[in-house]
Amino acid sequence: MLRTRELVFGYAGRGLTSPIDLVLHRGEIIVVLGPNGSGKSTLFRTLLGVLPPLHGRVEWSGRELSGLSARELAMQVAWVPQQPGAAFDFTVEQYVMLGRLGRLAAGASPGSADREAVAQVIARLGIERFRERTLSRMSGGERQLAAIARALAQQAATLVLDEPTASLDFGNQGRVLDTLCGLSGEGLGIVYATHDPNHALRAGNRALVYLPGGRTDFGPVADMVVPERLSSVYGVEVEAAYTAGGRVVLSLAAAAVPVR
Repeated sequence: MLRTRELVFGYAGRGLTSPIDLVLHRGEIIVVLGPNGSGKSTLFRTLLGVLPPLHGRVEWSGRELSGLSARELAMQVAWVPQQPGAAFDFTVEQYVMLGRLGRLAAGASPGSADREAVAQVIARLGIERFRERTLSRMSGGERQLAAIARALAQQAATLVLDEPTASLDFGNQGRVLDTLCGLSGEGLGIVYATHDPNHALRAGNRALVYLPGGRTDFGPVADMVVPERLSSVYGVEVEAAYTAGGRVVLSLAAAAVPVR
């Protein structure tokens, strides 16, 4: 699905990381972890063809990114930005229909197949009751699900999401992560960034971790999301607490405040 070969990305000829070699398989979730300003969003812009690689290459289904037309790329990957929005206050149904535009021929209007595809993804994500609601009248979590629905309407093989749980409350974070797990179970490849290592433990197979000095490491979540590595990444002491439901990563950035 997705492969990078000795990929170096950045701006003005300055690479942000060491060369990255990663592979995304069908039905797999890759989580990108790193501090603010480390280049997670820049990586995504490079994977999507917005920025050219400084070195190496990006391949989608065995074809180099630079050789794909916009329509071919739309069939490979769908993008969900960190704060999805729209220029107009669309209804959910109208907004999700925007995901079909990359599949239409120039000048063509959506047809019955497009309307059916939109109805299916709206139902899949459980947001039918919002179909006629405008985006301005939805909560952050509801808009995030609508953005994922728009991406799914594109019917691409892979979803790339930049911090899909940012600014969401605890419950909506869980709903979005559960949605990603369900989609990967249906065969979609997923790459997403997060600032919370617990998310990788809940919804991730492998992780790309940004280390100090522009270094990166890539491997199974169980090997990447460990206290020693996370302490190096974020510059704070981290410990792991084990519960009946699995492992939870805790940050110990400051001494505990005594309870009075």
